[in-house]
Amino acid sequence: MDDVCEGKDFSFPSQEEKILSWWDEIDAFKTQLERTKHFPEYIFYDGPPFATGLPHYGHILAGTIKDIVTRYQSMTGHHVTRRFGWDCHGLPVEHEIDLKLGIKSREDVINMGIANYNEECRGIVQRYVNEWEKTVVRMGRWIDFRNDYKTMDLNFMESVWWVFAQLFQKGLVYRGFKVMPYSTGCKTPLSNFEANSNYKEVPDPEIMVAFPVVDDPNGACFVAWTTTPWTLPSNLALCVNANFVYVKVRNKFNGKIYVVAESRLTELPVEKAKKSLPDGAVGGSENLNSKPKSSGGKAKNVDTYEVLEKYPGASLVGKKYVPLFDYFKDFSDVAFRVVADNYVTDDSGTGIVHCAPAFGEDDYRVCLENGIINKGENLVVAVDDDGCFTERIVEFSRRYVKDADKDIIQAVKEKGRLVKSGSFTHNYPFCWRSDTPLIYRAVPSWFVAVEKIKDQLLENNKQTYWVPDFVKEKRFHNWLENARDWAVSRSRFWGTPLPLWISEDGEEIVVMDSIEKLEKLSGAKVTDLHRHKIDHITIPSRRGPEFGVLRRVEDVFDCWFESGSMPYAYIHYPFENVELFENNFPGHFVAEGLDQTRGWFYTLMVLSTALLGNLLSEISFAMGLYWLRTEEDEFLVQNAKRLEVEGLAPFTPIDQTIIQKSSNVLDQWINSATQSLVHFVRQEMDAYRLYTVVPYLLKFLDNLTNIYVRFNRKRLKGRTGEEDCRTALSTLYYVLLTACKSMAPFTPFFTEVLYQNLRKASNGSEESIHYCSFPTVEGKRGERIEESVNRMMTIIDLARNIRERHNKPLKTPLKEMVIVHPDADFLDDIAGKLREYVLEELNVKSLIPCNDTLKYATLRAEPDFSVLGKRLGKSMGVVAKEVKAMSTEAILAFEKTGEITIATHVLKLSDIKITREFKPPGNVKIEDMDAKGDGDVLVVLDLRQDDSLYEAGVAREIVNRVQKLRKKAALEPTDLVEVFFKSLDEDEKSSREILESQGLYIKDALGSSLLPSALLPPHAVVLAEESFHGISNLSFAITLVRPTLVFNSDALVSLYAGNTKFANGLQAYLLMRDHHNLKAEFQLGKGKIKVNCIEGLPPVDVVLGEHVFLTVGDYFSNMKGAL
Repeated sequence: MDDVCEGKDFSFPSQEEKILSWWDEIDAFKTQLERTKHFPEYIFYDGPPFATGLPHYGHILAGTIKDIVTRYQSMTGHHVTRRFGWDCHGLPVEHEIDLKLGIKSREDVINMGIANYNEECRGIVQRYVNEWEKTVVRMGRWIDFRNDYKTMDLNFMESVWWVFAQLFQKGLVYRGFKVMPYSTGCKTPLSNFEANSNYKEVPDPEIMVAFPVVDDPNGACFVAWTTTPWTLPSNLALCVNANFVYVKVRNKFNGKIYVVAESRLTELPVEKAKKSLPDGAVGGSENLNSKPKSSGGKAKNVDTYEVLEKYPGASLVGKKYVPLFDYFKDFSDVAFRVVADNYVTDDSGTGIVHCAPAFGEDDYRVCLENGIINKGENLVVAVDDDGCFTERIVEFSRRYVKDADKDIIQAVKEKGRLVKSGSFTHNYPFCWRSDTPLIYRAVPSWFVAVEKIKDQLLENNKQTYWVPDFVKEKRFHNWLENARDWAVSRSRFWGTPLPLWISEDGEEIVVMDSIEKLEKLSGAKVTDLHRHKIDHITIPSRRGPEFGVLRRVEDVFDCWFESGSMPYAYIHYPFENVELFENNFPGHFVAEGLDQTRGWFYTLMVLSTALLGNLLSEISFAMGLYWLRTEEDEFLVQNAKRLEVEGLAPFTPIDQTIIQKSSNVLDQWINSATQSLVHFVRQEMDAYRLYTVVPYLLKFLDNLTNIYVRFNRKRLKGRTGEEDCRTALSTLYYVLLTACKSMAPFTPFFTEVLYQNLRKASNGSEESIHYCSFPTVEGKRGERIEESVNRMMTIIDLARNIRERHNKPLKTPLKEMVIVHPDADFLDDIAGKLREYVLEELNVKSLIPCNDTLKYATLRAEPDFSVLGKRLGKSMGVVAKEVKAMSTEAILAFEKTGEITIATHVLKLSDIKITREFKPPGNVKIEDMDAKGDGDVLVVLDLRQDDSLYEAGVAREIVNRVQKLRKKAALEPTDLVEVFFKSLDEDEKSSREILESQGLYIKDALGSSLLPSALLPPHAVVLAEESFHGISNLSFAITLVRPTLVFNSDALVSLYAGNTKFANGLQAYLLMRDHHNLKAEFQLGKGKIKVNCIEGLPPVDVVLGEHVFLTVGDYFSNMKGAL
């Protein structure tokens, strides 16, 4: 395995670019598709973006989620076709061209020619395709751009025709009206996007109008408020809110009687006296045109109006009123009556809204629901395409509506119907093209009858799996519950034309479901379905020549209809891929932004329900990650290489079945934790809960680093023997390999880098991590050992917290700790196989298990007021008093049974908080012992100073300084050094005694003995040295040197029969040799080498340990052994 770059030397971007190049080199994505082509299909619908704009964060986020899920499905045995798609039609494209060419109106397009306009649109559709591909590929997503689909492609458009034809044949298509923002300057409806793009602050009139109630005994009038006087000639109804309270009031000064919402009474005009008298009487009145201010308004109106009656809004429904104008008297049988709807609010106006169904979306809906107008083509729109009144509005015929406002107000006043008038300034939408004020106007449109299939839509939503589920139950359900018929046609040019051919008398309609049908009926050859290619095509009437020909309606499809047809159109169904579609519909997965619940998800659901009765298995929103860094791979590689440095056999992973049987408790734990990881990731990914997987993965990696690697450093570094080292390294290898595969969908770059290094240690592995199968759970998981290790880490955290609280750093050894827990199995684990890890990590000499939970704690019960307060009401005081008085025995019994009855109230565990407070033993001062718990386990630390622990503390300080000096010298963990110690104190006795008593600990911690500085050879290469003062009252110097040869001079001279010069020549030669190679030669020669290459010197056999020592440490050990 190769060395792993660390820290600032590691560049994420360059690593990613290397992987991307390598994926290109091996054609990784295509290869994966080829390898999985015989697997079951997993159908993923990718929503098409517009290529006229650049990708943004939202696209990248959604793309990440899509890539995670599809990579996972590929690894779990599926063939996942991933084709990129492009939305090519509609407003975004036309908007670009209008800006480019300075087009201001529909006439401008007609004048330049639809053909020229559409070709201009076609020319920019793929403007940013290269930028999109570059971004998507760079983020690591695997998706096919070469075999993409476009909504402007002939095949796609033909399938859209087929979809519409199916709906038409099912009776789900009709022609009606839709109230839309309308530009009178451009003579075209606008989308909400366009309508919201140009707001201006302008003054507009606001008036209150009286509508006399038919047959009212008091001659009362309903008072309605409007800011669009021009809509009054088209009034057909008044709308109230059934839940509001309405009042009939009489003006004390003029006797007029009005009906308004009680909460809006202050909006009626205030009468005030022309002349004030001492007794408060007033004479005459004045109508205030401006709105009354909120301060004092209510008091003045109370003085002005007398309340005659109060009644709920629902009681007003059905009452007839006298129309303001008689332009719609032919509607008298069904119109000019009160209806009710919740869209009426009490934050403005009078609580009564005047309805003109042709000029307001809510007006249209309410009048339709109440039978005042009918769905279809009978709506009278008394304003023409230019925004002028039609002949029906006789007095204002051919007048532009906004210009007629003043004259209409005057007419209302002359009729005695004007209650109040004024003006106000507000933000109003203007046409972004013509800069004229917009109006809302009913325009003819072709509709899909969504309301007919609403129950089926709601049922299909129940059958669809959503993540998160609240979207299904709340947002999307509510949207479907209020679904309205969908206007799918647009009076535009660049889009898929509606496939409807209609006769001149409107009696004959032919809907095209294929190009073949159009060619057959018309005799024309069709190669493109855009307007400028087919608008001229006519069809002879079936009724004969005298009925003329059928011509296509001018409209094109709303681009949402096209994208909603994607599941069929992107594979040209039903003209191709019939088996593929019919065996794999409905699809499995869609992931888009939350806004698409009312966009693409909705249109997908509507069309699939209308066509085939169902939609998707899953819809998901989630989050993932694409890069992270871990230290475990670095540690594995470093220690695997160390084996070779030490002249041992190269690292090869031991058979995994043998590893699974390891007796080491941390091996058992990490193997079980890895199986739990696989189980969890599979479970959550199968449920599309990506947001739970990422935290779990990060926690697993954290545990792998901070528990397995940290607590196993001695084993991994070979200090417990070669066999144990290889077992630990092999365990780490297989854990990393399994974790790597489990993370591959989430971190495709990182796992590829890691995997390519791991696979070098074993033969027969897959070429890429993304060709691997996802891991499966193998063997039995050790839930007990996992729980015990988790509790162990809790114990360590709690003990560290106690140390911090009392300013006792980890370098300071403590004598004893007590672990209190009722679970005997857990205590056995902590006091047994996990004991050494706890003691070493916390620097404590003794661990005592205790299952008596009351030995070190007192129990106290407190009622949870936030839970019980509302429930118990007045009984809370009595219950709280008894809960606080609960005895220890009562609390223990409550914890065991889970409930208790107090003052006739049954309380559960969630109703009472049980706290455990530390209680030191009677013979211990409270400052000498402390404890901390987490509600599960209690940790007690003996904080008393113990002189017997002094030497152990100093030894840890020395080890700590050596390790810091290694880092300062930029040494790698695998770099071998020898450490020399020199006391700087006048009396060296203390340091000498400490080094002797703590020698084993120091050697264990450093991997080598601490050597006396007197043994430092003059030829040693010093790497770092530093002096330390006042460390536990000691001063000393530490020197780090490269492993250095030590010679037995007398033995070398003897080799050459007393020739000192020859002996010095041999020393010089051996010192010139590479230390690592020399060590390997001695190992190969079983401790002996022949030196016969020194000119002028006779050959000799040099014996390790007799003539030369490879390190000072070896020489020192030999000396001590001899003594």
